[in-house]
Amino acid sequence: MSLFWIVIRQLAQIEAMAASKKVITREEWEKKLNNVKIRKEDMNKLVMNFLVTEGFVDAAEKFRKESGTEPDIDLATITDRMAVKKAVQSGNVEDAIEKVNDLNPEILDTNPQLFFHLQQQRLIELIRNGKIEEALEFAQEELAPRGEENQSFLEELERTVALLAFEDVSNCPVGELLDISQRLKQQVR
Repeated sequence: MSLFWIVIRQLAQIEAMAASKKVITREEWEKKLNNVKIRKEDMNKLVMNFLVTEGFVDAAEKFRKESGTEPDIDLATITDRMAVKKAVQSGNVEDAIEKVNDLNPEILDTNPQLFFHLQQQRLIELIRNGKIEEALEFAQEELAPRGEENQSFLEELERTVALLAFEDVSNCPVGELLDISQRLKQQVR
């Protein structure tokens, strides 16, 4: 059983316990945790995934040599991937999209959800920067057609455009979209 499924099973057990409001002691928790057997290969994959995801190219290369664990991606592309991540984190979504297309022009074509969320973040950045007319035009021309094709996209677009209805976004029910942490969510998707 892979580490992923072990963790998922444990989380399901935790959720089941939370649902039943059963409280366990620290000792019970530690005993259950100690009974979980994790293979060294699974732990190595988890470590490699962390190194790759966080952009530690040199450490990932050394870990690959020492552990024999092969990463799921070419380590040479990590620097490029980190440039995309940095562009999104800084709010420069257009640059991020350009960098993604430079890496692999098919990614955004084959993953409409990723493309929509990047475009949604671009709309959020326009709103954040007070470019209201540009934001409305962008929403109508770029995002509305995608919303017509996908109900969940439409719902997210409606939430995002709702930001325009409030002068004081601190009182806006969807104000969290303007929070810097929203940029990090785009990377996770």
